[in-house]
Amino acid sequence: MSKWSEAYDICVIGAGPGGYVAAIHAGRTGAKVALIEKEHFGGTCLNVGCIPTKSLLACSDILRTAKHASNFGINIDGEISFDWTAMLNRKDSIIEKLRSGISGLLKNAGVETYHGTASFNGKNDITITSEASEDKKITSTNTIIATGSKPTMPEFIPKSPKILDSTGLLNISEVPKSLIILGGGVIGCEFACLFSELGTEITIVEMLPDILPGHDIEVSKQMGRELKKRKIKILTGKPLENIAVSEEGVGGIAGKKELSADYMLISIGRLPVTDGLNIDVTDVYVDKKGFIPVDNQCKTNIPNIYAIGDVTGRIQLAHLASAMAATAAKNACNNEDRFSDKFVPGCVYSNPEIGSVGLTQQQCIEQGIEFNIGKFPFAALGKAMAINESTGFCKIIADAKDDHILGVHIIGAHATDLIAEAVTAIEQNMTAVEFGKIIHAHPTLSEITMEAAHAVHGMSVHIPQKNKLP
Repeated sequence: MSKWSEAYDICVIGAGPGGYVAAIHAGRTGAKVALIEKEHFGGTCLNVGCIPTKSLLACSDILRTAKHASNFGINIDGEISFDWTAMLNRKDSIIEKLRSGISGLLKNAGVETYHGTASFNGKNDITITSEASEDKKITSTNTIIATGSKPTMPEFIPKSPKILDSTGLLNISEVPKSLIILGGGVIGCEFACLFSELGTEITIVEMLPDILPGHDIEVSKQMGRELKKRKIKILTGKPLENIAVSEEGVGGIAGKKELSADYMLISIGRLPVTDGLNIDVTDVYVDKKGFIPVDNQCKTNIPNIYAIGDVTGRIQLAHLASAMAATAAKNACNNEDRFSDKFVPGCVYSNPEIGSVGLTQQQCIEQGIEFNIGKFPFAALGKAMAINESTGFCKIIADAKDDHILGVHIIGAHATDLIAEAVTAIEQNMTAVEFGKIIHAHPTLSEITMEAAHAVHGMSVHIPQKNKLP
């Protein structure tokens, strides 16, 4: 039997970085809001994605710093080791604190929360199914679908405890002695950096010609060199075939090379989560891959149903989901708003980090855009030398015709933080000359964007260049 609840102005399905943000925005306008989540507040990002990986990467960075303490004149006597269980416990503690924080914010915004699985009975009717209580039915004037995505696990991959997706690897009980990573994208490179620092023998297999497909080619090449310095094996341009599991481990063949390891990570993409939504009854359009397309107001083809985040098939990043959330909530509350995903920063929390926004060099060439490039190395920054983080560079791509910044790509220490300034510059349609005139504090890592902007026209004084000021 199902129990009818009162009606809501807005129902949000999914409490990830899109869903809970949308619910809070809507709740704070005075709308009556219901939020339905089948697992935990925070979704993939908080529970099995962004936050846990960065928590563990922070631990491995501390270990790396301790190993190289002598570079700072610090002597650490005795063996330097790590405690994987303690690292996992720290990760879980951070997750719990953030979950609790989200819960408090939802209560503060007046959002009513339900734990269960949502399914449509019509365009305005939703059933909430939960093992802990009887089913409930609610009605909603507007609905925001924020169900996210899940790791892809193709059918040709054998089912085995030794073959894991990113969620499984984040909770593995012991650090693997060896690991094959299928997929050299963002997730693959982050896990490679994490576990190689902990002593795991890593082999990355990427079917495309380079790791980090979609990133600027110079950044990708630099990351490849850095990973190889850590004795990480990288095999590109060949698929991994004949994947098999045995008592000893898991293996396959890439080109002519036979590979074997204790475990294998599958990190080759993500699929939309729409299981159980019964979305067909709403007449909402779903594409062949299962994504729900939306316009720049986050509207589906059905006027009262919106969708945000990964499930829409746009860039699968938490910060875009949150930006879309604000837009969807405003429109659902009759306050017209639009979002743009033209300049969304991309971040890789590897070591060194990567931050990027806008066009890559390859994209400029493909689109026939004439451009100038300015590059500045971290090795020429006083602050980078002081903290022993001199690897990498900042690369600014500017339109050769009007000097407007087309793309910024940073690989190096704190690149994921430094890219924010570049996003602002490119959003504000700044030129390289204008960007270079912005005074940056010295000594800081942020000087690298100013210097790279000067370098576009040969005017960076801290590297040898020929003057070519326009």
